[in-house]
Formats: sequence, C-alpha cells, structure tokens
Amino acid sequence: TLLVEAASKGGLAPIIGMLGFSLAIALPFALFAAFPGWLNSLPKSGGWLNTVKVVLGFLELALAFKFLSNADLVMQLHLLEREVFIAIWIAIFGALTLYLLGKIQLPHDSPQKHISVGRLSLGLVVGAFTIYMLPGLWGAPLNLISAFPPPQHYSESPYGVGYTKQNSITVSSSKTDTHSNLPEGAHLMPPHDIVSFHDYDKGLAYAKKIGKPVMIDFTGHACVNCRKMEQNVWVKPKVLDVLKNKVVLISLYVDDKRALNKDEVVDSKLNPGKKLKYIGQKWSELQTLKYKANSQPFYVLMAHDETNLIDPVSYTPNADEYYNWLEKGIGNFKK
Repeated sequence: TLLVEAASKGGLAPIIGMLGFSLAIALPFALFAAFPGWLNSLPKSGGWLNTVKVVLGFLELALAFKFLSNADLVMQLHLLEREVFIAIWIAIFGALTLYLLGKIQLPHDSPQKHISVGRLSLGLVVGAFTIYMLPGLWGAPLNLISAFPPPQHYSESPYGVGYTKQNSITVSSSKTDTHSNLPEGAHLMPPHDIVSFHDYDKGLAYAKKIGKPVMIDFTGHACVNCRKMEQNVWVKPKVLDVLKNKVVLISLYVDDKRALNKDEVVDSKLNPGKKLKYIGQKWSELQTLKYKANSQPFYVLMAHDETNLIDPVSYTPNADEYYNWLEKGIGNFKK
C-alpha cells in the first residue's frame, strides 16, 4: 500500500510509513551499539536455550508448510488440501507437546530431573491447541486459526466428511421467488454456497440481467485476511443473506497463475514493455489502476455503469461495520 501511495501520489505520508518499517528493524542494533554494556545483561546460553531453539524449529516447520500451502493454493495443485494440511500441523504440534512434556529428548538437550512450570504450562497450551485442531479433519471451521489452513472449499470434503452435495444447484433470480440453474461462469463457495463469478465481464453482465448491484472482491488464494473475512465475517447470517441474495459477487484472484488466453494477452499499463500473461496480473492491474490500491481483501460495491455506490473498504473484521457498509451501498443502488 505504501509503495502504491508513493508511486501514485507521492508526498510525505509514504516516507513516514516506510521510515516506520526501517526504524523497527534498525532500532535493536542501534541500541546495542550505543549501549554495549546491555549485551552483558542478556541471559547466558545453556540448556534452556536449546529448548528455545527446538520450539522455534517446530514453529518454523509448521510455518514452512503454511508457505508451501500458499504455493499449492496459487498453483491449484491440490497437493496440500485442508485435511492434509491440518493433519500435518496436528503431527507437528503433537510432537512439540511430547517434547515439552519431556517424552521426547534430542541429542543436545540437558538432562532434566523435573519439568519447569513454564515449560509444563507451554506444553499444556500446545497440547490443547493440538486437540482443538482434531475436529478440523472432519470439516470444523477452526475459527481461531482460520487464516492459516487452506479455505474450506479447498479440501476433499468441502461440506464436511460424510456429506454429499446434490449435483443440481439453484440460485435466486431477480424480482421473483422462482429459481434458475447456476448461471454461466458462476461458482459456489462451500460450505455456505455463495454464488461467485471469477470473471469481471460475465459477473457484470449477469448483474445487469437480474437487476442487482455488483460487489467486487479483490482477493487472493494466499491472502490471510481474505480467509479471515470469509470464515469469520461472511458467515454471519445477516452478511451471508446480503451476499447470497442482494448482490452479485465477483471474486477476482490477483495471484491466479493460470495463463490468459492468447487473445487476452495485452501490454501492461503499469509496466510498459511487459505483457499481462496471467489472470491474476490482469485483476491486480485493474485494482491498482482503477482504485489506487494493491492490498487484499478489497471490496467494491458498484452500479451497472461501473461507478462506486460507496467508498470501497478493505479488511473489516467487525461484522456489524461490514454489514452496515453493505446496506448503505446497496441503498444507493438504482435499477
């Protein structure tokens, strides 16, 4: 966001923002250089430090699978689907629990006659977290870690183990209580069956056809805050009702690595001399050029003439605030 602000508007604000990032990184080194005596007051290495390294090693291993999962999501390889990812995390944090409780020892560990209160407490917390993840193998939402596993629709059983979704799906049509088949180009987002388009033109054409406003969802397969919104805010009954019945949702994935058709490859306006080769590049450039933003999630309520019904918003974890934004924007829509 700071880079986009710097490139599009300039001014002092981006400089201050980037100074904040650099200051946070440089401050510890500057302080220890100015006051070298402080280094002597730091705790000395010992057996406790090896325990810290092992714990951090387990955490690094868990996060490594998170990054591999992001790559798998972007490439849509379906190698690390939700159930597999959760099973791996259960194994990692289960092993960490056993280590903290002294049931597993590594070569460089110091002999221990008893487990400290701090280590025991941490072991119990990690153990409880491991147990918490177990229902996720059968489709539980796991809201506490909603941003880390792959989304529920990216799994072997999107609707939960043992549940089979019927092949025929219906969606509400405009102005009447009749139903029609899933429109061309639309997809369902399990487990709540929100109808979503992944193509801007098809979604806009459908919105014009049924007389509803458009909500553009600039998102990403590897977007953490996008998953938080979908699993913690979109599932609220009043928000879900709006997304399913009052708007046409167009979800544009800015990290979609699928190649564009040859007739869709065009020159980039942001990077002269380069081509837009991937679907994600197309949507990312649209967001940057039209809305002067490049962070996700980013939500736009739009009329059929492609004008905004209300100022766009980004990550909005408060469901009431998000719902009020939806209702206010929809209230400005004129068929």
